[in-house]
Amino acid sequence: MKKAIIGRKLGMTQIFADDGTAVPVTVVEAGPCTVVQSKTLENNGYNALQVGFGQVKESKVKKPAKGHFDKYGVGPCKHLRELRMDDISGMEAGSVIKADIFEKGDIVDVSGISKGKGFAGVIKRHGQHRGPMTHGSGFHRSVGSMSAHSDPSRVMKGKKLPGHMGVERVTVQNLEIVRVDVERNVLLVKGAVPGNKGGLLFIREAVKQQA
Repeated sequence: MKKAIIGRKLGMTQIFADDGTAVPVTVVEAGPCTVVQSKTLENNGYNALQVGFGQVKESKVKKPAKGHFDKYGVGPCKHLRELRMDDISGMEAGSVIKADIFEKGDIVDVSGISKGKGFAGVIKRHGQHRGPMTHGSGFHRSVGSMSAHSDPSRVMKGKKLPGHMGVERVTVQNLEIVRVDVERNVLLVKGAVPGNKGGLLFIREAVKQQA
């Protein structure tokens, strides 16, 4: 990929386009991200940038992590992520990536950890249909048939069952950036993105841009 950044979800609002239509947007605090380490094809076998997001006190960082930050001469960061980049020329340790790497109209993919829903049944978790609610039916929101009785006499792997829902890595593709506030390092992304308010997000240029 050519450009990417780590951010934090601040919430949702709406803005008005030039033609007066209301556009729902997610407000994302994108960076600033400090380059901690640059990995090159010669030394590491691939090109990547290890970037940090969110400043934190040294007392909150464990000794191995503190040694890693001290080695490259950068301040401690709360979050560390590696960004596979096509070109990392000029991006040495201590460089800063800001929201201005994106422009209005760019199409991006946004990844984050989805909201936790707790323990959920098959209707909420997998979208299955319920049973009849009348005529004495005892089957309403249950799982349904589990498997054949005699053969194979077990529940087949992959059957959709009740269980923990949410708290999974989710990527929403092909979202449009409708505004970039460079001074505040804020991106306004059209539509919804995964996660709670304050959740960590990974924004990168779209992999499968729609024509």
